[in-house]
Amino acid sequence: MGMPEKKQKCPECAVPEYMLTYGDMVTLLLTFFVLMFTTATVDGYKLQLILAAFQGLGNFTGGNTLAEGRLAELGNNVESLPSLQAGRSLAQARRLAVSLFQPEIRTNVVRVTEDERGLVISLASDAFFEIASAEVKIEETREVLIKLSQLLGSPGLEDRLFRVEGHTDDEPTDPNGAWPTNWHLGSSRAVNTMMLLTDFGSPEEKFQVMTFGEFRPLVTNDTPEGRAYNRRVDVIILTEGNI
Repeated sequence: MGMPEKKQKCPECAVPEYMLTYGDMVTLLLTFFVLMFTTATVDGYKLQLILAAFQGLGNFTGGNTLAEGRLAELGNNVESLPSLQAGRSLAQARRLAVSLFQPEIRTNVVRVTEDERGLVISLASDAFFEIASAEVKIEETREVLIKLSQLLGSPGLEDRLFRVEGHTDDEPTDPNGAWPTNWHLGSSRAVNTMMLLTDFGSPEEKFQVMTFGEFRPLVTNDTPEGRAYNRRVDVIILTEGNI
């Protein structure tokens, strides 16, 4: 009867074969999460450079491939990153506006809102203009207009356009005066505001000027308070859709 054969021992320092596959999987997971973290911090242009290296990937006709679904739409979603960046810059501008105009917001001289037009800085006409006039009370409002010009020149708004809108209440103006209708009064107030902002450093070529007269009220004109609320000049940092 022969001696039982001894089991061969694994060579020292040899790695089991399953560990190679496991190690590859861990490495890929690490790379995936690093890429996810990186895309959250880099700008859209750099991200597009990263994705350019993977242009050969996609859905192929043979073999085992990923079915179309959320992952297959990743490329399309990435293309929307510039608009996300634009939305982020508008949110930053709103935070800065609230910080800059905190005293004026408390006294209702300035209102900061956001709507389909973009970020809206509303200037109460009664605080900025003489009654039934387009003449700006420059001594009282100089500091506010300087801060507004600083806001329009803040980082992230380099490619934005700005619109200045004149709004009035429904009280008629003097037909024989300098502003025979509310259209004229709203237009003059918007132009004068825009010109002062350019005097304080805002680039003139980035502005649009509009008048709505009495036809875009925020509230009813039935009360003195409502009419005062409607008399305003809106300075708007436009969204891309309104450029």
